[in-house]
Amino acid sequence: MTTDRRTLLADAALDVLADEGIRGLTHRAVDRRAAVPIGTTSAYFRTRAALLTGLVTRLVHLDQAELQATAEQFPPIRTAGELVAGIARLTERRLTGEGRRRSLARHACAVESVRDPELREILVPRDNAGREAVRLFLATHGVADPESRTHTLLTCIDGLVFDRLVSGGDVPHDAIEGLVAAALRQA
Repeated sequence: MTTDRRTLLADAALDVLADEGIRGLTHRAVDRRAAVPIGTTSAYFRTRAALLTGLVTRLVHLDQAELQATAEQFPPIRTAGELVAGIARLTERRLTGEGRRRSLARHACAVESVRDPELREILVPRDNAGREAVRLFLATHGVADPESRTHTLLTCIDGLVFDRLVSGGDVPHDAIEGLVAAALRQA
């Protein structure tokens, strides 16, 4: 367990959001989840907006760390099959265990960010090892505008993950194959 109080509270807020949804995210609920005295969360995050900002910042940090660790485990992507396998691993992690909890929280925060530019700025897709690996693979394979294709491919994968969070089940392997093939297709 972390000793940094803000991190502890942000992690507890992620858990509350994943379990109870955006309406259940209150300072008191976070206090209970973190097993701290009532009022602790509001001392660190004075407003609901501050609590959401802290939660989203922590969520992005966790996602970035996961993508970096994953990139360090595997050699550069050489084939479409390796890209499909890597995306399949990512989607499986996003739909099970702790990854599922973070995905639920991420999507709830994304909806909130529609009305909150500060949250939206924190959540905007940013450079990370996973995104760079996909972009480099597409560029190496001669895809025109690999940055745009990377964004489109990963946005489609996020949509598949969202669909499976709502409807259940795994992301079909053939759907991932089809999206990778489309990203590689020359216009």
